[in-house]
Amino acid sequence: MMAAPMERIQALELIEKDIITCLQSAGQALLELSKEKSSLKQVENQSHQFLKSLGNVESKLTEQINYLTQVSTGQPYENSGYASQKVLQMAWHRLEHARSRVKELERSKNKYLQDQEQLKGNVSNLL
Repeated sequence: MMAAPMERIQALELIEKDIITCLQSAGQALLELSKEKSSLKQVENQSHQFLKSLGNVESKLTEQINYLTQVSTGQPYENSGYASQKVLQMAWHRLEHARSRVKELERSKNKYLQDQEQLKGNVSNLL
């Protein structure tokens, strides 16, 4: 599989050209059929070209979709730093969550200590 962005764009441009060829072949076949004296051989040739182009488009688009599926789900693929980047991002997320939790526990501890001091003060005042 290709990995460079320019190669991906070039592959998509080739797919676009195949789609144009496909549409032209279909149009030529329909044009030939609309004639009073249509040539069955011409219609067959254009239909064959249409089906061939359509097969190429389907195959190449499937390859592109499979590539995009790998990229979007974080699966490793050729020349990819995405999976490593995703692991790093998840590690940062876990770190931030741990920091948040530690701060929350610190606040709870401080409140507990304040409540204990206040309770001691109240007990001393009662005695």
